[in-house]
Amino acid sequence: MVPFSFAGHELIALKDGALFWPARRALIVADLHLEKASWFAARSGQMLPPYDSQATLTALAALVRTTQAAEIWCLGDSFHDSEGCERLPPEARRMLTDLTSATRFVWITGNHDAALVDHCGGEIMIEAEVDGLVLRHEAEARETRPELSGHFHPKLRLSHRGRNVARRCFVLTQTKLILPAFGALTGGLDAHHPEIIRAVGRRAEALVPLADRLLRFPLVA
Repeated sequence: MVPFSFAGHELIALKDGALFWPARRALIVADLHLEKASWFAARSGQMLPPYDSQATLTALAALVRTTQAAEIWCLGDSFHDSEGCERLPPEARRMLTDLTSATRFVWITGNHDAALVDHCGGEIMIEAEVDGLVLRHEAEARETRPELSGHFHPKLRLSHRGRNVARRCFVLTQTKLILPAFGALTGGLDAHHPEIIRAVGRRAEALVPLADRLLRFPLVA
């Protein structure tokens, strides 16, 4: 795990798509989209493998054990819809309530789960300011305070040795940091996309964490 500096804080971008804040022992994730498969099954009849929530929560629980996190901050769209928590299968619900009871667990609401209510534990907020960092779902272009957000599911697409490669990435400027989607059943928006650049500004770079280093790529819309 390789640390980097953002707004005077030492943070660690994890290859799983999460962010670890050592000073707070805080794990930050975005866009879990829990129960996306069941939403598609109910709304459109499209049958997707119904294991997305359990896979996502298994990965999250593993990171909590690895980092010994005391806090978990979810930056919106944690459920694919505001009723998603009610549809969790029993094992996934148990995994989630284990996490919400063992840590300070905060749900920042997003556009998919704006009406989220407490069925699974944790605190629900529209946004938060923590030690000088604003935590919200979608980056606000006019925000001048240092800001952590999600929403865009950024992915870096590259051509390497004749192959097209897509990797989840973080998008970084001096005052903004967008996290990739952590959910097991989520797509991604090209990190060069004009909507992302419009949200963060033109002096942006993509961060791709590996086990022993952090790769940086300048972004141009």
